Amino acid sequence: MALEIDKPAKRSILRKVFWALGLGLGLFFLINLFAPDLDFSVGDRVGVIRIEGVILDAQATISELKRFAENPSVKAIVLRIDSPGGGVVPSQEIHDAVQRVRSKHNKAVITSMGTVAASGGYYIAVATDRIMANSGTLTGSIGVIMEMANVEGLLKKIGVEGIVIKSGRYKDVGSPLRKMSDEERALLQSVMDDVHQQFIEAVAAGRGLDRAVVQALADGRIFTGRQAKASKLVDELGDLDDAIQLAADVAGIEGEPKVIEPRRRFSIRELIESRLSVLFPKLDFYSGVGLKYLMAF
Repeated sequence: MALEIDKPAKRSILRKVFWALGLGLGLFFLINLFAPDLDFSVGDRVGVIRIEGVILDAQATISELKRFAENPSVKAIVLRIDSPGGGVVPSQEIHDAVQRVRSKHNKAVITSMGTVAASGGYYIAVATDRIMANSGTLTGSIGVIMEMANVEGLLKKIGVEGIVIKSGRYKDVGSPLRKMSDEERALLQSVMDDVHQQFIEAVAAGRGLDRAVVQALADGRIFTGRQAKASKLVDELGDLDDAIQLAADVAGIEGEPKVIEPRRRFSIRELIESRLSVLFPKLDFYSGVGLKYLMAF
C-alpha cells in the first residue's frame, strides 16, 4: 500500500524535472538567439575572428571587431584569414575597422593566415600589428581584377538582338551585348589603376615599406608564406596557436591565454539557404562592372 501511495509523488517529481529541463533548454535557445555574445567568464582573453571564403560583405566582421574592441576582458584580437579576397569595398571597410580598433581602443590585432590569405585577404592583413603565416600559405596577389563576358556572337547565332537605350556615353560600358571599344577599355583601365594604387599605398603604409618596393611586388603574383616573409610581406611563420600566443604576449597576458570566439546567431534562413545552395547552386546574372581584390584561380 505504501508503494502505491509513493507512485503519484514520484510521477510528480519526474514531471517537475522534465519541466525544468525543458525550461532550461528553452532559455538556452533564447539566449543563443538574442544574446549570442553573452559571456559570464572572467580573466584576460584573446579574441579570435575568422574571415573565411570570398569577402562579399563586411558588416558581420566589423560587428565582431567592434564587440571585441569594446569588451574590456578581450586584450588582443587575432584575425584568422582564410580567404582569396573578394570585393574591393568590403575589404577596405574591414581594413579600416581594424585600424580603428588599434587606434581608438589601443588593442593589438594579429593576423593568422590559413591556407590562403591573398588579395583582399592580404589587404585586410596589412592593417594589423603583426602578420603570421604558415610556410605553405598562399598570399600576396596584390592587384585588382575585373571580369566581363561578351555574348554578342552567341546571341547572333541564336537570332537574338540585344538592344540598349542609354542617356550617357559610357552608361553601358562593359555591356555583354557588344564589343568594348578601345576608349572604354582605357576608361576602365584608369579606374583599375587608381584602385590598384590604393592597394599599393595600403601595403606600403601597413608594412612600413617604400612604395617602389611594393610596386615591384604588386603585379598579382602569389607567394608562399616563406617567400612572403623573405619579401617582408609577413613578419613570422607559425600557425593559429602561435598567433594566439603572440597576441597574448603583446597584450601582456601571462600563462596560457584564454580564447574567445564570436558565437553566431542561429538563423533558420541561413540554414535553409546553405542546404539549398548544395542542391541549387546560386547563379549570378549581374553583368555590370565590378572591381575585385580577388586571387584568380
